Amino acid sequence: MLLASIVAGWHAGVIAATAEEEALLSLYGSEEIVSIATGQTQPISRAPAVATVITRDDIHEIGAVQLAQVLETVPGLHVSASSIGYNPIYTMRGIYTQNNSAMLLLVNGIPMTQSFFGNQGQVWAGMPVEDIERIEVIRGPGSALYGADAYAGVINVITRTAADIGGVEAGVRGGSYDTRNAWASYGDASGGWEKKFYVEYYTTKGHDGVVGADAQTSFDQLLGTSASLAPGEVNTERDQLDARLELGKGPWLLRTMYQDRRGGVGVGIAEALDPEGQGEGYRWLTDLTYHKEVAQHWDLQATASYYDVANESSLHLFPAGADFTALGGGPFPDGVYAEPDVYERHTRLEVSAFYTGFSQHSMRFGTGVHHADMYKTTERKNYEQNPFGIPVPLGGIDDVTDTNPFIRPHDRTISFLYLQDEWRFAPDWSLTAGVRYDNYSDFGDTINPRLALVWNTSLNLTTKFLYGRAFRPPTFSELYNENNPAVLGNPDLKPQTIDTYELAFDARPREDVRTSLNLFYYSMQDAIRFEPDPPPATSSTAQNSGEQEGYGGELELSWKAARTLEVVGNYAYQHSEDKGTEADPGFAPAHQLYARLNWTPVSSLSVHPQVSYIADRARAEGDTREAIDDYVITDLTLRYRPAQLRGLELAISGRNIFDEDAREPSSSSGLIPDDLPLPGRHYYAELRYAW
Repeated sequence: MLLASIVAGWHAGVIAATAEEEALLSLYGSEEIVSIATGQTQPISRAPAVATVITRDDIHEIGAVQLAQVLETVPGLHVSASSIGYNPIYTMRGIYTQNNSAMLLLVNGIPMTQSFFGNQGQVWAGMPVEDIERIEVIRGPGSALYGADAYAGVINVITRTAADIGGVEAGVRGGSYDTRNAWASYGDASGGWEKKFYVEYYTTKGHDGVVGADAQTSFDQLLGTSASLAPGEVNTERDQLDARLELGKGPWLLRTMYQDRRGGVGVGIAEALDPEGQGEGYRWLTDLTYHKEVAQHWDLQATASYYDVANESSLHLFPAGADFTALGGGPFPDGVYAEPDVYERHTRLEVSAFYTGFSQHSMRFGTGVHHADMYKTTERKNYEQNPFGIPVPLGGIDDVTDTNPFIRPHDRTISFLYLQDEWRFAPDWSLTAGVRYDNYSDFGDTINPRLALVWNTSLNLTTKFLYGRAFRPPTFSELYNENNPAVLGNPDLKPQTIDTYELAFDARPREDVRTSLNLFYYSMQDAIRFEPDPPPATSSTAQNSGEQEGYGGELELSWKAARTLEVVGNYAYQHSEDKGTEADPGFAPAHQLYARLNWTPVSSLSVHPQVSYIADRARAEGDTREAIDDYVITDLTLRYRPAQLRGLELAISGRNIFDEDAREPSSSSGLIPDDLPLPGRHYYAELRYAW
């Protein structure tokens, strides 16, 4: 009945696809062309996936400075925060992981995943947006094309090309929390060569959110000590250096990216305030791509990449004055200290080709290999742990890399093959079928299919029926953690999988209105959880023990209300259930609402207010705290482009202008009982110039 009513309400008469092609492209415009769904560009309504495209103009209207601020506007995607470094946690449709391992993040198609935790690294410390041209997001599984970690979704950050820049651009920004930001870029596509250079520096002392109690508070209450630094501010200071260099000619493109990071540790690695703790690291990515139509009907692309990353930390697990003598540990007048470091290298080669020689078919073939090498792990610390996990002093800071490591170096090799066929079997119907096979040297094989049936129901309505399977491989920490009385690895793990079914509608009832509705259901199997070991052990070991189901929907609206006014918004709902506990798994919002106005009262001035509403975040089973409070955050960005000074732009942005006490959930241990505070009211001013 729902399908019938939607189709009846939006139907405007079916016409042949060949006749509507030009009208559709004219109606959609270049800003709604997407390539992430299949590897080929196509109108977003016809893409065999539920996708979101965010353009550079959108980023400016949002007033975003960091990638996480942009992604928060995607329907069904909520960017939560980790207590460790306030690293982002991309929570899609109720799928939440403490280590942010449920979504695949790509930069120009290259994964940013690190094998230790299956995320972007514990020293991620954010990504600025000044060199981003567009962002494409798949809301749903993507493993049939992208392989590992495309579990709940895929994010592809596409950086600016030499042609996009077309000259020189520079800018500065400053604001609250001693934030300073400067960038410059150069791009030239003349003479048959594409040349691009970009550099950006960002620094901030971080917001001053206060944590009222922490893990050390609990020990103080238990042991009669007074070492806790709570109430105290979280440590969110951050320094970022980003640089990119690109050189292209004909079918060849060479790109190099360097990112250097230093950041505070948020609340702290052990959920005890650590105002002096630091994470430092670098990321170096070089990729070479060859892309050419090599013969009639054959389009070939080959990409080789090398990704080198380092994560270095100096951490105070517990503050000076902590004393665990009564629990069989000992006193720590200088605090419990550790320096765990992890270094990885990733080498990839992928070759793919499109073949269009069969009538009404577009076929894609791809194969490749990926070598992931966690080649070095080191650790220095001033403690060991007794059988119950209590810190015992070593008498100094010792190097335990060879004697008592938290993990040893490991590597894996992944080879893969994928096939995809887009078949337009009738004038208004297309079927996309694909499958990908991955072979892992450490745990074996996995096969992930997809099916997408797209029906151009009318000139103004497209209907999609989608199915996909995705997987997340066990991380090195889940496989190989050792010498840890809290969490241990399990080399017998297999990948966790998810099956997702979607019904989507994209409607253009008028030329100035676009609406879309997506309904989904997913089922997770073999989810990796740390389960308690039999007594008297105090540890937990990784097991494929979890199952989770969820359903929900996402509604989007874009309305050009007048020549000078646009309304953009979306609403998302999800309900998830852990099949073991028959309870909400917690952390993720059941309701999300986002709205933005883009108003241009005069040609030189634009005004962009936006509102985000996050609601109904349950606690995990066993967490007896009250449900975390809902919040509404309102931002306002003003942009001024004086007509007499072409290329100059001034902006002022206020974030959380009503100073909402917004918080993200802390872990289910409840050691941070009042959760993680987000920034209060803050501002920045910006000047940029292009010539």
